[in-house]
Amino acid sequence: MLTRTVTVGEIPIGGDAPLVMIAGPCVIESEEHVLRMAGLLKDLSRQFSIPFIFKASFDKANRSSLSSFRGPGIREGLRILQRVRQEIAVPVLSDVHEVWQVDEVAEVVDLIQIPAFLCRQTDLVMAAAQTGRPVNIKKGQFLSPWEAGNIIDKVIACGNENLMITERGVCFGYNNLVVDMRSLAILRTFGYPVVFDATHSVQLPGRGGQCSSGEREYVPTLARAAVAAGCDALFMEVHDQPDQALCDASNMLSLESLARLMPTVRQIDAIVKS
Repeated sequence: MLTRTVTVGEIPIGGDAPLVMIAGPCVIESEEHVLRMAGLLKDLSRQFSIPFIFKASFDKANRSSLSSFRGPGIREGLRILQRVRQEIAVPVLSDVHEVWQVDEVAEVVDLIQIPAFLCRQTDLVMAAAQTGRPVNIKKGQFLSPWEAGNIIDKVIACGNENLMITERGVCFGYNNLVVDMRSLAILRTFGYPVVFDATHSVQLPGRGGQCSSGEREYVPTLARAAVAAGCDALFMEVHDQPDQALCDASNMLSLESLARLMPTVRQIDAIVKS
């Protein structure tokens, strides 16, 4: 079934629109790095004709350890994302963790994201919806796909139907996630665009003791399967030197790996939509 079309910036997502790539580093590590990454990803987007939304977090509040790198914070982070939006000329996404952040973030980003751990926080979800901005909600690792309907109802109750729901794997015992591709089909029955988070789905939560581990070698496999299953967009955290990344290093994709993956998923998407 076709989903509703949601427009982010000038990019349509859902309906019969082509596959969209949401990509960028896990967190803003520096102004120079974010601008460079956004430019490189935009170049790949043009090369492979896949519409692109840049993502990066100004604060990663849900870290395993107190010592984990969180980012520059909201004021500096939004200033940097504004530069990306204006100078690289791409739509941007960032996530919110608390209600007081929402209005300030909505002034800068094109797409507000609700993190998976916070998807049932009613006040946060509704505050994001009330801005009128498109909202991407990550389905929690602890939820079944049919439970996403309750989250969607909260957004719709605010008069905002510009929403997407993201699958990012489900907890499977200790320190592991599993992706059930049936979830993508179930989520599509709600009628809104479905995003597949290919990099967080290979995360091994808490496996590193003071941080999460991951298995990035499986990202291409899951991404190809999700596009074949009919997702409307792929969400991938990408880094030019993933092993040196300050956050989620073990599940982030390299630029080289992304470049090899993009033509394949574009072809699969074309076949599915034909």
